Amino acid sequence: MKVVCQVALAVAVLLASAPVQAQQDPAGQSAGSQSAAQNPPQNPDEPQKYEETVVVSASKTEEKLVNAPATMTVIGAQTIQSAPSQNFAELLRAVPGMNLTQVSARDINVTSRGATSTLATGQLALLDGRSLYQDFFGFVMWDFLPVNLNEIKQVEVIRGPASAVWGANALYGVVNVITKAPREMPGTSFTVGVGGFDRSTSSTDQSAGTVFYVSGTHAQPLNDRWSFKVSGGAYSQDALARPSGTIPCDNPAVCSGTKALYPSFTNQGTTQPKVDGRVDYDYPDGKRLSVSGGVAGTDGIMHSGIGPFDINNGSVMSYGKVNFTNKAFRVAFFSNVLDGDATNLLTVDPLGNRILFNFKTKTFDGEVSNVNTLGQKQVLTYGGNLRYNTFDLSIAPLSDNRTEGGAFAQDEIFLSNRFRLVAGARLDRFDYLDNVVFSPRVTFMMKPHEDHTLRLSYNRAYRSPSVINNFLDVTIAEPIDLTPFAVLNPAVRGQTYLLPVRSAGNEVVNAPLNQTSVDAYELGYTGIVANGRAVLSAAFYVNRTNDDILFTEDTAARYTARNPPPNWANGLLPPAVIALVPGRSLPALFTYRNLGRTTQKGIELGVNSPVQPYLNVFANYSYQATPDVNFPNVANPLSEVNLPAKNRVNVGFNYSRSRWLGDMTVTYSDNAYWQDVLDDRYHGTTDAYTLVNGGVGMKWAANKLTTSVKVINLFNREVQQHVFGDILKRQVVGELRVNF
Repeated sequence: MKVVCQVALAVAVLLASAPVQAQQDPAGQSAGSQSAAQNPPQNPDEPQKYEETVVVSASKTEEKLVNAPATMTVIGAQTIQSAPSQNFAELLRAVPGMNLTQVSARDINVTSRGATSTLATGQLALLDGRSLYQDFFGFVMWDFLPVNLNEIKQVEVIRGPASAVWGANALYGVVNVITKAPREMPGTSFTVGVGGFDRSTSSTDQSAGTVFYVSGTHAQPLNDRWSFKVSGGAYSQDALARPSGTIPCDNPAVCSGTKALYPSFTNQGTTQPKVDGRVDYDYPDGKRLSVSGGVAGTDGIMHSGIGPFDINNGSVMSYGKVNFTNKAFRVAFFSNVLDGDATNLLTVDPLGNRILFNFKTKTFDGEVSNVNTLGQKQVLTYGGNLRYNTFDLSIAPLSDNRTEGGAFAQDEIFLSNRFRLVAGARLDRFDYLDNVVFSPRVTFMMKPHEDHTLRLSYNRAYRSPSVINNFLDVTIAEPIDLTPFAVLNPAVRGQTYLLPVRSAGNEVVNAPLNQTSVDAYELGYTGIVANGRAVLSAAFYVNRTNDDILFTEDTAARYTARNPPPNWANGLLPPAVIALVPGRSLPALFTYRNLGRTTQKGIELGVNSPVQPYLNVFANYSYQATPDVNFPNVANPLSEVNLPAKNRVNVGFNYSRSRWLGDMTVTYSDNAYWQDVLDDRYHGTTDAYTLVNGGVGMKWAANKLTTSVKVINLFNREVQQHVFGDILKRQVVGELRVNF
């Protein structure tokens, strides 16, 4: 923490003393935006002016960042290009309020303004407005993004609930990845990176791992009407190091009982091929028709509540999308098709066989939206969508299909030059829920100057129960060592009884679930200062999450001496022996329940500014208080939820001058508590960590060639971001980028 404070102080001195010029990434009209109006052309060699930064995610229409009715962070193309990794972990980690865990070579989870988890279910992710959310489990597989980093124009992050516009699953926030149109990136580019990473820890000595990636993109306008781009790539990384020893837990408020040893299983790396294509037709009057499609594959570890699954090679997600825009009017249709299978590396069924998970899903989604001005003081945005899913899931055999639909409207009212009111709502209907879901939004904006906005807002967002929440039905085996009972029957010495424990969704056990909802209150500020070349942000928020859906034991269904499990102790012990077990019973059923309410409070502060034409610096701080957990029927409610890091700090810089370029980011994160894997023997805490990433590069041949070295975890600390996750050590990659 001392190092972080010193760096933060240095950044503050620079901001206070240096002349403010700029260099940032151009941010203009997105391919998925609803307006055909083009942003003013910008010279890429000139500094970016934040007053010209346009976003589309907050209201599904183009608006300046400073006028968005939600707190947002925009990650520009230059930052994306200098990212030290090809996955989104190190890109999103520096966003204020964002909790991110990388738990395996392929598995990252993201949640804003709340604790994240394995299979994080509260963050909506989009690619040009197309949902990447996996409806069957209710989470995002970030490795199924089919595009290369150089195709991304900007990443827009809504830090807070957004169901009033985006509907289900935008519970805590939205990440919208916006790509460049073919005309915005003419030419051919090629990138290759080769490197390695340390896998030796304080308790184990293991050979270094390797990482390799390659990507290529070609974009070309054929004439003044037609343009296209094609891209492809692959990413491969060996398995990271696994922790060993006893599960750590140093928080007495949530830790109890004896902790288990880390189980031994063969850890896996990942291989992620992808290909994508897009064709645009631009009409003479400004309309645009865009057709795109692609496929991405993956394999590697996916951690879950019942242990790690190894996603097998050949698991793929493909998509097709058609998008038509006419000024502010937009019609879009897309289809996502997922086909994969996985094997659990720890959990077995009562016969001793590994739990298999075969998953096939299809999603079809149609959407229409429009923007109208009402007189000279109102802007009305409205639209709706209809979504249909089919499911074929081996661990949820009763699942079949789901239909959902919704409509929204939002009115931005210009009360005066200084005051605006944004009021809107969305209605959604799921065939798994009994009632229509109502998601309102109200934001009052005060603008003492056109480049400064103070917001007071209320939002409600929700997440519908996932298909797994509804229809999970699998019986796993909990191994019980019978040796302690050898005094009663010597024949059981050294034997293990596989206790059958059923995991079932609410529809299977007839225990209806409500949707999880969040009532969010926020006081926020966004300011563009220093002649448009710096952005300041501040936010205080209170999120009240109602009807948390958590996987928990049904204590009423426990095995007892009067209700013993099948073939109890292989017939070698009488049922009465169960009375000797601590608690006098054994678990029989786990299911999903609405447990109650959680209240999360936090503060976010940030600044992003060039201090010279060639040097950009940023700093941000996030504080999340220990949540107030009110679960009426739970003895220790705090132990039933993940507890995020209280303090997070990010500071860094980006340098580009003449032939040289470089960057560095320092991230500090407090300790945290995790309870979302297996049972309480595996629940525990992670230590605070400081992660230093950086890189340096040189341009050659009139900037057509760029060579660079990129480093993650420069000081080679043992960073474990989840108590059951892998250990991240230093990774060094050499990269060559070619532009024709």
